[in-house]
Amino acid sequence: MANRFVLNETSYHGKGAIEAVATEIKARGFKKAFVCSDPDLIKFNVTQKVTDILDREAIPYDIYSEIKANPTIENVQGGVEAFKASGADCIVAIGGGSSMDTAKAIGIIVENPEFGDVRSLEGVAPTKNKCTPIIAVPTTAGTAAEVTINYVITDAQANRKMVCVDVHDIPVVAVVDPDMMSTMPKGLTAATGMDALTHAIEGYITKGAWEMSDMFHIKAIELIAKSLRGAVENTAEGREGMALGQYVAGMGFSNVGLGIVHSMAHPLGALYDTPHGVANAIILPTVMEYNAPYTGEKYRDIAKVMGVENAYELSLEDARKACVDAVRKLSIDVGIPQDLKAIVKPEDVDFLSESAYADACRPGNPRDTSVEEIKALYLSLM
Repeated sequence: MANRFVLNETSYHGKGAIEAVATEIKARGFKKAFVCSDPDLIKFNVTQKVTDILDREAIPYDIYSEIKANPTIENVQGGVEAFKASGADCIVAIGGGSSMDTAKAIGIIVENPEFGDVRSLEGVAPTKNKCTPIIAVPTTAGTAAEVTINYVITDAQANRKMVCVDVHDIPVVAVVDPDMMSTMPKGLTAATGMDALTHAIEGYITKGAWEMSDMFHIKAIELIAKSLRGAVENTAEGREGMALGQYVAGMGFSNVGLGIVHSMAHPLGALYDTPHGVANAIILPTVMEYNAPYTGEKYRDIAKVMGVENAYELSLEDARKACVDAVRKLSIDVGIPQDLKAIVKPEDVDFLSESAYADACRPGNPRDTSVEEIKALYLSLM
């Protein structure tokens, strides 16, 4: 079977990269931008770093900010109508996964109106047209939505997240500027960074992994392990390392899938509005232990790049334990909670377990699982 790999056609990296937003808009002949960004980024003048450039270059734009942390069907529907009314011909998505995921769904529906029912986009939707061109500017070092073919929209009525996979939604340009991430508070930096680590680790051990994706994931793990603590302290080196590390992880997992860490995290976001990175970070070490017997030598590789110097001298069992311990220590060092006691209500565990089992990420997990086993994992974290 052939392995498919899909990436951006263009990306910019490094301090000052946001200047490329105007350059690309002009070079591609776009006339007006539809800026998708969340209310907090507008409030704290992060979005303005980009709109100031648009103003300076006399590029007209409208701003759409009706976007929740876990974007909803209603956010998308409102965005589609606002885009149509704006007369724009491109989208500039500024923010974390919420802004970029909303932009992707808007762009897909605008160019594929037969999918106007947002629920019809769940899974692998058979869209025929590329979405409205998106220039993605991440402000968090976590989701890598600027380079993936995935997006997640919450069905608030059903208390569930819809994972959508579509090669037509990938942004045409990614602008990864660490300066855009420098205003993130410590807690958000830690959570989004652990989200990126989860992408890299799950992508490395997923059933769909192969040599090319492994190359991206192991490098991403190394970059994140070296950089996340510094990023939380807002060092320039830490921010730069995380900006690159999360992007490299996205290049991999977008093409091979994830596992049940994400499956278990998604229902927490849908039911309790738990930040996605926090949910992933809490669940990751426990699921790594659960998956360990089904990962071959890969935990040894992870342990090595996370700083376990004698990883290749240990027994396989000890190497796997050292790997999980290294991940757990990083999580503790950056202040991530270590259980779900403050989040999950016992009466919801059955619903959460069934939702996690039905999640699109679950089949990629290296260990085949069941609703009951997922329930046991939730309970072990309570």
